[in-house]
Amino acid sequence: MLLEVLYQDQWLIVIDKPAGMLVHPGREPEPADQIAMKVLRDQIGHRVQTVHRLDRPTSGVLLFALDEKIEADLRRQFEQQEVGKLYRAVVPGETPERWVSCDPLQKNPEEPFREASTEFVRSEVIKAHEETFSLLEVTPKTGRYHQIRKHLSERGFPIVGDYLYGDVKKMDQLAALTGQSRLMLHAAELTFFHPVEGIEISIGSVLPKRFSPFVRAEG
Repeated sequence: MLLEVLYQDQWLIVIDKPAGMLVHPGREPEPADQIAMKVLRDQIGHRVQTVHRLDRPTSGVLLFALDEKIEADLRRQFEQQEVGKLYRAVVPGETPERWVSCDPLQKNPEEPFREASTEFVRSEVIKAHEETFSLLEVTPKTGRYHQIRKHLSERGFPIVGDYLYGDVKKMDQLAALTGQSRLMLHAAELTFFHPVEGIEISIGSVLPKRFSPFVRAEG
C-alpha cells in the first residue's frame, strides 16, 4: 500500500490515513502493512515519530515528526490545545444546528473522569435510502479517548458505522441499506504552527468514497 502524502518537508510529514489502519503497533500483533508508521517509514526510507492518534476506523489527516525535537514541539502544541482539528461525521436523524458537549469522559472505568469539550455544527440534512442523516462538522477542543464518538452517542446521535457506541441492530440496518459498514468519521483538517518556520499550516483531506451513500464524496 502507498500512503497519500498531503505535506512533507525535512522536519515533518502529513498523510491521509485510510480507515482500518492503526497509527502505531498495539498490544496485539498486526501485519506491518496495517500500521501507518511502519508503512510510512518504509515508503519514505526514514524513521517517523507519532505525534497524535486517530482511531483505527477513522480516516484522514495524520501528522508525523521526522526527529525527536520536532516531535516534542508538536506534542506540546497538542497538549496545550494549540492545534486546530476539524472532523466530519455522519449520524442518523436530524441533529440541532449547533451545540457544544462538555461532558467529562473517562478512558475506562478504572480511570478518573477528565474535562472534555467538543463543538458540533450541522452542515447538511441528508435524505437517503428512506432515512434521514445529518452531516456534521466537529471541532474537538480536547483530545480524550474516543471523545467525538462518546459525545455523539451520549447525545443520542451515534456515528453511522459505530458498532462500539451505537446500537448494533440499527448499525446493521444502515449498513444493509447503504452498503457501507465502516465508521463515518473523517479527520478533515489539521492546523498547527511549524516548529522551525514558525508559520501556521493547515492541511486538509477530502471526504473519502465511503461517504458517498450519504453525501457526494470529494475524493
